Amino acid sequence: MSVGSESVIETRALTKQFSGFKAVNNVDLKVRRGTIHALIGPNGAGKTTCFNLITKFLQPTSGQILFNGEDITRAAPADIARKGLVRSFQISATFPHLTVLENVRIALQRPLGTHFHFWRSEKSLDVLNDKVMALLDEVGLADRAEEHAVELSYGRKRALEIATTLALDPEMLLLDEPMAGMGAEDVARTAALIKKVSKNRTILMVEHNLSVVADLSDWITVLARGEMLAEGTYQEVSRNPEVIEAYMGTGGDSDPVGRATHA
Repeated sequence: MSVGSESVIETRALTKQFSGFKAVNNVDLKVRRGTIHALIGPNGAGKTTCFNLITKFLQPTSGQILFNGEDITRAAPADIARKGLVRSFQISATFPHLTVLENVRIALQRPLGTHFHFWRSEKSLDVLNDKVMALLDEVGLADRAEEHAVELSYGRKRALEIATTLALDPEMLLLDEPMAGMGAEDVARTAALIKKVSKNRTILMVEHNLSVVADLSDWITVLARGEMLAEGTYQEVSRNPEVIEAYMGTGGDSDPVGRATHA
């Protein structure tokens, strides 16, 4: 992957306080163009809060968020999505009783101006089908186009969600725990898919599966207690004594610690 030196996303002294508690404190994050950047940390580190701040589902108490050098600190989520910054969620968000093709086609409707024109013939949307099939082929779902989303496995639903996200033609993808709830086979398939779709895009992901982080990430930021603890490659952060201590101090993350410290 070609890694750029310029930042797509940059935060400056980003802080979020809840009733006197600083969930995110003075975070200076830079996500470079063309990278897969992972945001990790033990439970309660502030990862989700930081992610929600960047994607504008929360407003910061103080600090700045820049996207391609533009201040988006007070922008709405829909506004930044139109700029090319699009996120997924921990829980797969698909329309269960529509087909796989129809799910992706809905995401493609906006440019036609037909997304609220429910009284129009479905044939008016057929012009999108070639693009839908190209997207489904990219995520390995072309042979499932006529199946209803409810019939897909959990991992395949995540692939469908990525297809609908790609339909918005994002410059940057923000993936919130894309491997959550998956078995080993789906994890491997989804990791390969993320690697594939990262070409010519920038990805920021929150992920607990450190094996996936090790395999996919160009750069990692570690949070602990709402603050930046370390940054670097997986090899660098997994050998950082402060990172090891932060993970060993949490009861539920003993397995990730084992992978981190023996990477």
